[in-house]
Amino acid sequence: MTEPKLAISELLHGGDYNPDQWLDYPGVIDQDFKLMKTAQANTVTVGVFSWGSLEPSEGQYNFGWLDNIFDRVEVQHGHVILATPSGAKPRWLAEKYPEVLRTDEFGHKLLYGGRHNHCFTSPVYREKVQQINRLLAERYGQRESLILWHISNELGGECHCELCQAAFRQWLQHKYQTLAALNAAWWTTFWGHQITSWEQVHSPSPLGDTNLKGLNIDWRRFVTDQTIDYFEDEVQPLRELTSNIPITTNFMTDTADMIPFHGLDYRKFAEHLDVISWDSYPAWANDYETTAELGMKVALINDYYRSLKQQNFLIMESSPSRVNWHPDNRAKRPGMHQLASLQNIAGGSDSMLYFQWRQSRGASEMFHGSVIEHRGGDQTRTFKEVAEVGQDLANLQEIIGSQPVKAKVAIIFDFDNMCALDDAEAYSQTTKKYWQTIQQQYTYFWRHDIPVDVISPADKLDDYQVVIDPMHFMMATEFADKLAAYVKNGGHLVGTYISGVVNESALAHLNNAPQSFETVYGIQPIETDVMYPSQRNTIVWGDKKYQVYDYAERIERTTAQELACYQSDFYQNSSAITINQFGTGQAYYLACRTEQKFLNQFYDYLAHLLDLFPDKSIVKNSADISIQIRQKDQTQYIFVMNFSDQKKNIELVEALPNILTGKIISAGNYELEPYSVLVLRK
Repeated sequence: MTEPKLAISELLHGGDYNPDQWLDYPGVIDQDFKLMKTAQANTVTVGVFSWGSLEPSEGQYNFGWLDNIFDRVEVQHGHVILATPSGAKPRWLAEKYPEVLRTDEFGHKLLYGGRHNHCFTSPVYREKVQQINRLLAERYGQRESLILWHISNELGGECHCELCQAAFRQWLQHKYQTLAALNAAWWTTFWGHQITSWEQVHSPSPLGDTNLKGLNIDWRRFVTDQTIDYFEDEVQPLRELTSNIPITTNFMTDTADMIPFHGLDYRKFAEHLDVISWDSYPAWANDYETTAELGMKVALINDYYRSLKQQNFLIMESSPSRVNWHPDNRAKRPGMHQLASLQNIAGGSDSMLYFQWRQSRGASEMFHGSVIEHRGGDQTRTFKEVAEVGQDLANLQEIIGSQPVKAKVAIIFDFDNMCALDDAEAYSQTTKKYWQTIQQQYTYFWRHDIPVDVISPADKLDDYQVVIDPMHFMMATEFADKLAAYVKNGGHLVGTYISGVVNESALAHLNNAPQSFETVYGIQPIETDVMYPSQRNTIVWGDKKYQVYDYAERIERTTAQELACYQSDFYQNSSAITINQFGTGQAYYLACRTEQKFLNQFYDYLAHLLDLFPDKSIVKNSADISIQIRQKDQTQYIFVMNFSDQKKNIELVEALPNILTGKIISAGNYELEPYSVLVLRK
């Protein structure tokens, strides 16, 4: 099936709008649309949690208020992203059909409340969702303002009811065919846990089994597959009736460390979407990292979501000021909202949308930062900064159709590996930090403005000069073969400690890692030293010493050459960093977790060796400045961003126009204000 494309002629600005909260306050809605024009908001996402307003009782519908919103948007020549309302079911549905309520891992049927408290397997729930979605498609599918379907909201969670248990058993039977194969994959003979009937299988539960690694990883895979199966059911009427309108759902990120959502395999899910969108809520102005460090984390997440389909994405939700669920909910500093917004655009977003347009007066998220707050209207700092971003996006309309420049570097991120590593014993439960390790590997490239893709083991490798594959604990033999073929054909591979330990069933590879893994790296992993937080080792590379912490792997070299060795402990003088020539390529193995200073030096060596640096018209004197480029045909749009609360200098090699102001910036030195952004056309 050909995916319908999101056809837009302008960058999208606006966001979630919940006018059904304000039906008794028509003056509020009038003011909202007036202020949307002031802020140059051209897009509203409506209907996200509106099932109870659209169908207040079973079979009784009220579409009048939504008709009115469509009419108002079209008068202002705006766009509508119409959400299906399944993220929060109405109370009548739970009361009449209690099977739609979720069951937790303890077997408790949950009460009505919250959101996403519904069973994805329930036939009743699927039927009711299709009914309301079909009505929405019939009524609004041909409206000129409709540009995108937004399915549910932040899909996630799991249900352990009997319907889901039956679906899980069916999923396992399809995968393994026989109980013998299941028992072999799960290694059930240990502790005498052999399964002799499919009916004995139960999802992981603290009341039962959480020790079978194969069960745990298969349950995680099932949850993704079952969520996707539900999703396909939900979108069936939309695909049928509005095949020209693309479909998305908003993906999530753990905001504390900017880590992809652990609940679903988004790589699989992306195949079922026409457009990727995600909800961006970084902890701006926090006290535990610099703005530049946080900017790096956001850039990596943008690269991850862009790489899912190798196309531009949407920021579906963000806050123009603060949120309401961080441990500390600090507002952005003046200028940060423009910086954050244009960073997302630079990274490949074609939108800057907010949750939500107007703060809720009560209930959940009533103090979540919104464009219109409870007090101040259009006189707040937040509103004025949103209006400034609206003007910026209006000035940037010519970049529509441009994309971030093609990456020469890729980092492997494997959802199954993350789940398996999270579940693994023997290492430290506090320092495994798979995604944080990816962040560390990414940091050098961000600081030096070298584009990076974040790809999965299923993706092609041959398009990249460098592939970085950190902490690949769960590695299928087929993927090890794929890495070897990549290097043999001229690629440059970087692997790390705690890789090639278990197979795709979470069973340990016997004797050694997969043969092709050992061949391509030219080493054999022997032992992993797990350090306490205060413990350190040291490696020497050239004439410099670098600290090692958390993990130090002892390896034996077969064909690899040593680049660095350990300086202490029982593995003193043994190899810590190696290089192996394999075919026409090279494979580097980092057997330990090092301080960032080493990674910076190592990747600087590799970047110069392979000439990875982009051609620039700008010279910067600080890593707090990030330069990202979007390109269309022969035109580059160069985003120069100061992630610092201090002024920073850059040097322009040639005079270039700043699209945000329409003014030419002369060649030579230029001073960037704190948190400021230039967008230059070349």
